[in-house]
Amino acid sequence: MASETTLTPSSYIEHHLGFNTSSVGEGGFWVLHVDTLIMSVLLGVVVFGFLWWAVRGATSGVPTKRQAAIELLMGFIDNQVKSIFHGDRHVFLAPTAFTVFVWVLFMNAMDFLPVDIMAWIYEHVFHLSHWRSVPTSDVNATFALALSVWLLMIFFSIKVKGLGGWVHELFCAPFGSNPLVWPANFLFNVIEYVSKPLSHSLRLFGNMYAGEIIFLLLGMWAATGLTGTIASAILGAGWGIFHILIVVLQAFIFMMLTVVYIAMAHESH
Repeated sequence: MASETTLTPSSYIEHHLGFNTSSVGEGGFWVLHVDTLIMSVLLGVVVFGFLWWAVRGATSGVPTKRQAAIELLMGFIDNQVKSIFHGDRHVFLAPTAFTVFVWVLFMNAMDFLPVDIMAWIYEHVFHLSHWRSVPTSDVNATFALALSVWLLMIFFSIKVKGLGGWVHELFCAPFGSNPLVWPANFLFNVIEYVSKPLSHSLRLFGNMYAGEIIFLLLGMWAATGLTGTIASAILGAGWGIFHILIVVLQAFIFMMLTVVYIAMAHESH
């Protein structure tokens, strides 16, 4: 972190929002956000490793508290999927919805880690000058997730309707099959296909990035003296409690949009 004598509000925020990057390819054409990749994979391994461990110890008798909590969560998500998708949801869609919700939830929840304490640990323990703990505050991560859902949507649309049926739908829905309206139909569908991953990714990114900025702004008050420290602690606690709702709600919305998009791919206009 920048030294106390040179620390300014802009340098403080810039430092905390910097990524740990690595250039790939000739001339650094690709730039990987190493922190986003590692945190995403690490959270996935830890969270789903825990779930595997909990399910492995499940019994048909009286469930443990751990098993009961997971069963409640799975039942809740399964009911949400059942209300939208009327096919065999247990083959793919319900497990996918569960995976998306849990993974996004824990990536969002990394925003609760104290930014200054984590920055000190990353710098003095791991010798990393920049490291972002919240993968979903990186638009690259949220867009990658949304793009994966978008590709699944196209895959199931072609699988269910056939390639010919999918192309027919592109040109003949929603205004009819008259050749005169083919350009309008195609343009309408292209706009819809482009807007889905954009809105899907930017909604999650915008909320998590804004939450991170607010935590940083509240943390800056602590450098203004005792009054600022007290105000920062009180407002930070209040925002942290409210942010619990945002973290859970954004994971839920991302999951529901995933279910809706894939369910729509199974339907015809």
